[in-house]
Amino acid sequence: MPLSRRTSGIGLAVLAASFFALSGPLAKAMIDSGWTAGSAVTVRVLVAGVVLIVPALVVLRGRWSLVRRNAGLIVAYGLIAVAGCQLAYFNAVDHMQVGVAILIEFTAPVAVIGWMWFRHGQRPSRLTITGAVLAIGGLMLVLDLVSGADIDPIGMLWALGAMAGAAFYWIISADEDNGLPGIVLAAGGLLFGGGALLLAGLVGIVPFATSRADVTLAGSAWPWWLPVATLGIVTAGLAYVLGIAATRRLGSRLASFVGLTEAVASVLFAWLLLDEAPRAIQFAGGLLILLGVIAVRLGEPATEHAPEDVAP
Repeated sequence: MPLSRRTSGIGLAVLAASFFALSGPLAKAMIDSGWTAGSAVTVRVLVAGVVLIVPALVVLRGRWSLVRRNAGLIVAYGLIAVAGCQLAYFNAVDHMQVGVAILIEFTAPVAVIGWMWFRHGQRPSRLTITGAVLAIGGLMLVLDLVSGADIDPIGMLWALGAMAGAAFYWIISADEDNGLPGIVLAAGGLLFGGGALLLAGLVGIVPFATSRADVTLAGSAWPWWLPVATLGIVTAGLAYVLGIAATRRLGSRLASFVGLTEAVASVLFAWLLLDEAPRAIQFAGGLLILLGVIAVRLGEPATEHAPEDVAP
């Protein structure tokens, strides 16, 4: 019996979140070897865009009218969901703790709920609200923020910008009505976003430095090009394509909450690749996120794909 659209969507969303999560440990290892965060992310996005060009052209099959009709969408996706989100996050962590910035960015599902309610009149159920509270609470535990942290107003504004970019990603990715194949949207958006990040690096908005030194992962030395290729092909190219496919099956609201599993996967990858052992409280946070996602899933409409879950 074939998998239902929603069941396959959850599987794709978890896989995409895992691939996105792998980028953190890889980028951190590259930074330790001489890269900057800005250069690592820029190379990641550009490599992904280049790798996706050929399969995107194959899927497009010469239907250039789709690209022309959705050119504004592709550019907005690249500038807001990819480059804008990354730039806002870089500036946020320049003013505040990394964990706090990630927590604020990862409250994007709450923004998605608000948008679906405001724009489409889809009021969240009590189960959805309960799931949101559980998931955000679990995220705080996974990021180990229970001890409190200083909040910088400027950093808060940048982090909210990153959150808006992430919410934009979930909302736009859910739209199937434009007829644009997901891999074409991903390829075009990553190329535009990567170009914007490269420009930001060239003008000094984002610190930009690279290195050809070996990168240490899981106690072994890797040649620099291997984590670069993995960062681009797996954690960006495949991750964005799978994320779009999942969101089109689940709708923006449910997909955004399943995407919170990225925080849990990040902790696990840091354990495996960087020998950063997680604490018991982080495991408890992961369980809360799981319970929150289940509650949101149960609180969703019973239909396989609700038309109100797509962007206007």
